[in-house]
Amino acid sequence: MYAFIRGKLAEVTPTYVIIDNQGVGYFINITVNTYSQIKELKEVQLFTHLVVREDAHILYGFAKENERQLFLLLITVSGVGANTARLILSSLSTEETYTAITQGNTMVLQSVKGIGGKTAQRIIIDLRDKLIKQDIKLEKIPSGHNTLKDEALSGLLILGFNKTVAEKAVVKVMKQTEIDSVELLIKEALKIL
Repeated sequence: MYAFIRGKLAEVTPTYVIIDNQGVGYFINITVNTYSQIKELKEVQLFTHLVVREDAHILYGFAKENERQLFLLLITVSGVGANTARLILSSLSTEETYTAITQGNTMVLQSVKGIGGKTAQRIIIDLRDKLIKQDIKLEKIPSGHNTLKDEALSGLLILGFNKTVAEKAVVKVMKQTEIDSVELLIKEALKIL
């Protein structure tokens, strides 16, 4: 029904936003990944999906179209509702979710709270071929940075940081700045952590 909603951010939290569009406040559920991309903005456009239930009409919003596409595919899996799909996309980035499903990595999906082995396998079985066939554009970090990324991540893990949190920090630093040394990458990631 709504492809996107654009307007001023009246309120923003890690789980929802209220967008003021021409005097109408839209309450939109978001993922943590979307929150991290829009929290500093005054005006925003979110790609939306409306879930109609017997007792409620619930809007879900995403900063990027590829995140919405993945959400729509996840909710087609039996046993994965909108809130579970939002939890998956809050715990893992779009790229991590896509890679886990296409490579059949159940352990990554099981790292999400509430996702057991059977659900992870069902997601992979149902979506692997669909994801490979669909043209979901992902932001890729150039492959030359993988060694740098892996070494920095290892260093942060040795320092005692959670792998998922540390990896998100490293990826964020690599997207924002050109870094050529492991030490500098770790230092910049520590500023975020």
